Amino acid sequence: MKCTPLNQALCGTAVPVSALYSQKSCGVGEFSDLIPFADFCKKAGLRIIQLLPVNDTGTDSSPYNALSAFALHPLYICLDDIPEAHTFKTEIKKIRIAFEPHTPGERFRYRDILHEKNVLLHAVFNKSEKQIIADSQTGELAEWIEANPWIIEYAVFKNIKRQNYHASWKDWKECVGMRSPSTAKITAAWNDPVLKREHLFYAWVQMHLHKQLLKAVTYCADNGILVKGDIPILMNEDSVEVWAHPEYFRSDLRAGSPPDGDNPTGQNWGFPIYNWVNLKATGYRWWKDRLAHASQYYHAFRLDHILGFFRIWAIPKGEMTGLLGKPIPYSEITIEDLKKAGFSEDRIRWMAEPHINTDIVQNAVNGDYLYAHGLLRKVADRIGTEELWLFKAGIQSESGLHRRGLPAKVETALRKKWTDRMLVKAGKDLHGNTVYTAVYLYRNTTAWRTLSEDEQRRFSLLVEEKETEQNKLWAAQAEDILSELCTFVDMQPCAEDLGAKPAALPEVLEKLQILSLRVFRWERRWAEPCCPFIPLQDYPKAAVAVTSVHDSSTMRGWWEQELSYTDMLSFFDALLIDGEMRTALCPIEGEKPAYTADLAAALLSALVKVPSIFAIFPIQDWLGLMIDELHTVKAQDERINIPGTVSESNWTYRLPLPIETLSKNKELTKRLRNITSLRHIGQTD
Repeated sequence: MKCTPLNQALCGTAVPVSALYSQKSCGVGEFSDLIPFADFCKKAGLRIIQLLPVNDTGTDSSPYNALSAFALHPLYICLDDIPEAHTFKTEIKKIRIAFEPHTPGERFRYRDILHEKNVLLHAVFNKSEKQIIADSQTGELAEWIEANPWIIEYAVFKNIKRQNYHASWKDWKECVGMRSPSTAKITAAWNDPVLKREHLFYAWVQMHLHKQLLKAVTYCADNGILVKGDIPILMNEDSVEVWAHPEYFRSDLRAGSPPDGDNPTGQNWGFPIYNWVNLKATGYRWWKDRLAHASQYYHAFRLDHILGFFRIWAIPKGEMTGLLGKPIPYSEITIEDLKKAGFSEDRIRWMAEPHINTDIVQNAVNGDYLYAHGLLRKVADRIGTEELWLFKAGIQSESGLHRRGLPAKVETALRKKWTDRMLVKAGKDLHGNTVYTAVYLYRNTTAWRTLSEDEQRRFSLLVEEKETEQNKLWAAQAEDILSELCTFVDMQPCAEDLGAKPAALPEVLEKLQILSLRVFRWERRWAEPCCPFIPLQDYPKAAVAVTSVHDSSTMRGWWEQELSYTDMLSFFDALLIDGEMRTALCPIEGEKPAYTADLAAALLSALVKVPSIFAIFPIQDWLGLMIDELHTVKAQDERINIPGTVSESNWTYRLPLPIETLSKNKELTKRLRNITSLRHIGQTD
């Protein structure tokens, strides 16, 4: 969708489609709900609506776990707006009543609603089957299928997946021959007259989803409201794309992140990484098609984990954590490099292979020496007569250890030892010699602690040299890929650039006119004493400034549960809240005030004056202006997701009141308008 010139500071809100709640929706937000929500935003002075990903995720409620890069989620379909469903008003009403929330803050029931909607969609399709099949041959559906060739792979995939009770394609018992399909096989399945009806069902649903979303975003645009989408960088291994196009992915590696303060062992997200060599050979055609498809709906888009276009943290398949990952691309450390740095072959082995002391296992089995030896022989080879062992060559990962059936305490001890190394194997060079990368936390290892100061110095210099080379590789890769993708569509690209940023990132973003992301609570001078917050006036213009993100607590949750009194004062300094205003907000010295509607108004009024081009705050943070009216809704009720946890609460947040009720609340819309009107103060076009 052609993007309006972004030459003025705009306010917006971020909301999952699923969180929208109208008098018309059936238990969960639907694309059609964007229309009344746009009316509410217009009254409030909110000019951007940012959505989470809206792709089909099957039985998983996480919008970042998509089954398809193109297909929209059937959960978001408005049954009332399907022409063939006009005789199903009673059934639709039953679904609406069954899933109506009883209290503000109640989560929606993802799987139950999805099941009921799918059952009714099949009933509607069955009743109008002849008409729909005819339409697929010469009518609107035929035209839509021709314009959306991705539907062939998706429909075949979904149909086989349904036959296998939604199991991963790697575990299919039915249609086993389609676990590794060719294009010809998929086309033949699509054209199979026996299966055609089932395939057309998925095409028919997708056509209506497309029409409903397009109608909604067109309405937004007609009312002066931009829509910003979200493009996840990675694909679920159990997705159409990995199934049908394995050449675009590396299934031997999993994406994740290196260790940090919140994740001391890193993260393993479980997604395969891209094969950028093969993608580049096609001119990045798949990625361009993906963005072109999204551009039908969005004026701007969030590039999830843009750091992954520079370098992805790649973890060998079978590893549970991110500790033994490596960045790709990387500058390899060769045996020759190590020898030049003064390390002998024995020393290299000491740094690259974990050496297991017998007592590590013996202590885990209550001191039983013989039992410890018996267990060790299952997974390791003894070094001569020493009480020292090396893992067997057949043990290739933490999963390999797990499969040996060791007692839990022993397995835990050995898994910890498995990651206790300074060097991790990264493959072979052209001569068949092993090459390495440095383990991210190599300074925390047993081998490092045994090196002399001079050896530590020499190894650190080698790592620094390789990191300098890697930064050049990362910059070159990112600029090559992103320059192709971001100039291919009219949407404004916005980076999700949180995390350990490559040195070249700011320069690449500026060159390609990609907006960075600034989360107020994390914008601090971390190297200074007490880590003061960065003053609001120092924020860059080419950025999206936000109060919170879908993986964090809300602003209210941060204030109540995470922000200290000292940090609150620093935050006030950054927002230029001082004098009488500070005294009014914080009347008792040394005591952090409760989070109220007035406090929310004061913070939001300050934050909207940020110089960044976009100020997009989650809807929960805006609705803090009516917190006093929603006594039963707690901060934890407003949170969208808690990373690293699996629960029915994740991704099932819903607005506390219907959109129509919010829109009719004159006091709320007045307070919102008063705040969003401050957005232009001190800002230039």
